[in-house]
Amino acid sequence: MKNKRLQTALEKWQAIQPLSQNDLNRLSRRFTVDFNYNSNHIEGNTLTYGQTELLLLFGKVAGTADFHDYEEMKASDVGLKMMIAEATENQHPLTQGFIRTLHQTLLREDYTVYKNLPGGMQTSYTIHAGQYKTRPNSVITRYGDRFEYASPDETPSLMTDLVDWYNQAEAEGKLSPVELATIFHYRYIRIHPFEDGNGRIARLLFNYILSRHGYPMIVVRSRLKKDYLEALHQADLIVGPVPYDGAHASLKSIHPFLKHMVNLIAQELENDVMFVTEKDENIWWYDGERIVFRTPSYANILRELQIEPKATYAYLQEVVGINRSAIQKMLQRLQERNFIEKDADGSWRVFITPSI
Repeated sequence: MKNKRLQTALEKWQAIQPLSQNDLNRLSRRFTVDFNYNSNHIEGNTLTYGQTELLLLFGKVAGTADFHDYEEMKASDVGLKMMIAEATENQHPLTQGFIRTLHQTLLREDYTVYKNLPGGMQTSYTIHAGQYKTRPNSVITRYGDRFEYASPDETPSLMTDLVDWYNQAEAEGKLSPVELATIFHYRYIRIHPFEDGNGRIARLLFNYILSRHGYPMIVVRSRLKKDYLEALHQADLIVGPVPYDGAHASLKSIHPFLKHMVNLIAQELENDVMFVTEKDENIWWYDGERIVFRTPSYANILRELQIEPKATYAYLQEVVGINRSAIQKMLQRLQERNFIEKDADGSWRVFITPSI
């Protein structure tokens, strides 16, 4: 699929290579937080962007989120690092063993789910880490329909078909890396081979394929979840409800999803280029969004908080050069946007990233 926007974004990305070590480090830190936060937030993890940054970059726990969500986020980061390491070994084919190991890493261990049935009765079942599903799974779409995935009996053979197809298609080289990654993602989701964690695995493997072919990795933003799911749904309407058909869907039949992912990759590439090349004191980045402050006072306050986390109103008033009331209003607005946060000990934490 030829797409002018994507081609232009790729050319701009290639034009700034090789990146300095400092830029590589900045991109890596940004991607670590953005990917883990969004991929887990899509699935219901309650950690904020700031809590995710503190946990993954500084090993600190803050706030009142559930313990399980912290452990899930740490496991997600281990899985991300494992995927990146495996992608560098691009002379090795993709294997089902690696996919199951990735799943084992994300879930960490088996656990039991309890559900209340009508009439007050309770049932339970076990989620198996690193093993294909042993019970049927389905989803209720936002339109109220029940959508069935592959049965437990079908799953092993369909996963064999998927992995064999990928390795052969990669070797043939007829499909672009974006096409390969998108078809794989769609087919994998239609199989839904595990009892939990399928979305997170799909997004890791999408980036695995991009990375194997020298493309920058991308983030599916949780704020755009509705668009992402709608693109999958539109492809489902074309492919049809039969799991086998979904697990062997053609590139043409998933066009709505391919179009969505092509535009997403182009947007992420454009942002990566701007993140590296733009150097402006008033341009900052937060969860993939380019934030341009219209007054330099915001940027000045943020820089001072980075230098002096326990800065007082009086200190900020003196160094920024505006009155106390204005300082308070600006800090409040920054807090409302989740760009900053105040700890119990009075220290400020800054979660927005400067372009300089």
